[in-house]
Amino acid sequence: MTMADTKLIYFAGGCFWGTEHFFSGVDGVVSATSGYAQGSPEFDGRPSYEQVYTDTTGFAETVRVCYRPERISLETLADLFFSIIDPLSMNRQGHDEGTRYRTGIYYSDPADLPVLQGVYSAVEARIGQPLVVELELLRNFFEAEERHQLYLDKNPDGYCHLPARVFKYLRLYQDLAALIEDEPDPVARMAETAALIYERMKFFWVGFYVVRDAVGNGSGLGRELVLGPFQGPPACLRIAYGRGVCGTAWKEARTVVVPDVEAFPGHIACSSLSRSEIVVPVFASTAPTGLSATGDGGHSATATHRLAQKTSVTAIASPQVSAVLDIDSTSLATFDATDALWLEKICRLL
Repeated sequence: MTMADTKLIYFAGGCFWGTEHFFSGVDGVVSATSGYAQGSPEFDGRPSYEQVYTDTTGFAETVRVCYRPERISLETLADLFFSIIDPLSMNRQGHDEGTRYRTGIYYSDPADLPVLQGVYSAVEARIGQPLVVELELLRNFFEAEERHQLYLDKNPDGYCHLPARVFKYLRLYQDLAALIEDEPDPVARMAETAALIYERMKFFWVGFYVVRDAVGNGSGLGRELVLGPFQGPPACLRIAYGRGVCGTAWKEARTVVVPDVEAFPGHIACSSLSRSEIVVPVFASTAPTGLSATGDGGHSATATHRLAQKTSVTAIASPQVSAVLDIDSTSLATFDATDALWLEKICRLL
């Protein structure tokens, strides 16, 4: 492989330690390097971390990503970037605040601009609000000091503004995509998905309910959810339209996060051990233009949850839902918008 086989793109996603660690784990990425980008023209020379920290240099903590375009596209990289930031937060990500923590994508090849504009437009349409994420031609970039390179590899217990499970979901998502890429049978795809989530994330129950013709359930709708491939103890065989968490996710065509199943009206107790739950719809065609992570009013401090609370939901008629992914935990409040975001991405693979 030569440099001619690679391309560069620059991501400012808050603290560069977590952003670098995330992109280092993306298949097709050759290297991820922490640094400082888009400094003020008035600033002369290479900045130090201490200078950037003052928020007077104009620099943003940025990660230079070198990737192989035949392995991963710029569009996919940008989509992954939006999975780890709050694109509605100005100069703040997680607990980090200041202009050095602003978000942005900086390109050095003008041919990349139309691709990135397409991703930005898709994200804006999905969340229904203008983004505060810069999209600019790269002005300058300086590598950060050695102590900041591969920081989380050197300091496994070091600070990171990203939830630890983000990195687990990234690996899960990539491995699953490779496993089911060429498999046309939907049952096989669901079975592999349930098994991999169950094995990697150690949830109590993971499985699918598939929309099928009803068998004398008196719902008047002619359709119901029927148990499909799953991992875990025996579960309910059939769930009516609009019943319980699964039926609600189907009826309303949205992800439902339930911190406490006992507090959810009409909850169907397939197992007394289940304490919290998330149900994600699988769409037969295009996914809905809105992320909705809802529960009984509980809130997460994560930026992704705050984004989900702001997101407007475009309802989709229930016939477009072909199945739901149901995941249960034996602990309260296991799931939040981070789980919702990544499980929705996984369901889109189906």
